Amino acid sequence: MKNWRYNLLLLLILFTTVGCQMKQGSQSETENVYRIYYLNSSMVRLAPWEYKTETTDRETLIQELLHQFLNVPNDVDSQAALSEKVGYLGYQQEDKVLYLYFDNGYTNRVNMDPSREILCRAALTKTLTQIDGIDYINIYVADQPLLDLAGKPVGMLSDSDFIESISDVNTFERTRLTLFFADETGTKLLPEERDVVHSINTSMEKLVVEELLKGPQSGGKIATLPSDVKLLNVSVNENVCYINFDTAFLNNSLEVKEYIPIYSIVNSLCEISYVNKVQITINGSQDAMFRDVISLNTQFERNLELGETE
Repeated sequence: MKNWRYNLLLLLILFTTVGCQMKQGSQSETENVYRIYYLNSSMVRLAPWEYKTETTDRETLIQELLHQFLNVPNDVDSQAALSEKVGYLGYQQEDKVLYLYFDNGYTNRVNMDPSREILCRAALTKTLTQIDGIDYINIYVADQPLLDLAGKPVGMLSDSDFIESISDVNTFERTRLTLFFADETGTKLLPEERDVVHSINTSMEKLVVEELLKGPQSGGKIATLPSDVKLLNVSVNENVCYINFDTAFLNNSLEVKEYIPIYSIVNSLCEISYVNKVQITINGSQDAMFRDVISLNTQFERNLELGETE
């Protein structure tokens, strides 16, 4: 999975209607009917709007759908996915790829925060790949390929990048998490608020651990878990969250106190309303010692003494 999709995020959006997505332009009862993807009024989900046209010429159709995408009709209770502070510069088609060009405002977080940018990316892709002969889009900002938060090119995007299965087209939403990472001394925990676009089929507890593994995104904090740790499974029963890691979890050599990785996980998970305790296992076994100091044969509870909220 590329770039933000392995984060994310990729990328991940809650659609407001249910049903299989069909490639428009084929001979069917919905021929010449397209969905223009906007954002709902709270700007946290995609909101598709049905649009009918008599246009069949591909070049004209691209321009027509882009115009609809950029200009929300007055009678539609939705918001444009692209901020009005972002300049659209044009497009170019090569084979089955549609290249879209925007000015520097596209990556300005004041104009579009990362969550809205992901939603916009999805909306563009879902809208334009309905056109027969366009299978991918590729976004450029000021003549440079769009980069994800890790500084890597996002690359070509297809409709399937934003769904997990044909029966799950409407399964993505945005959630705000509170995660705990180490301070620069490695002895305290500091909270970090993070908006994540994710599948609603991904449990909150799994989402929290996956985001912890990505490390902090703001300054003054350091990672608490090595990125090569594998989360084997996670579940919740009677308010206890059970997390099963591979043995890489025990090889944590980050320069933090031995209790910091444990309570980074525990305090972050206990931010979920239905989690009170956390049990950590290694390959399904509780009989392990973390850094030869902390026994995992226990159920950990939140430790508020390791840091203060910001």
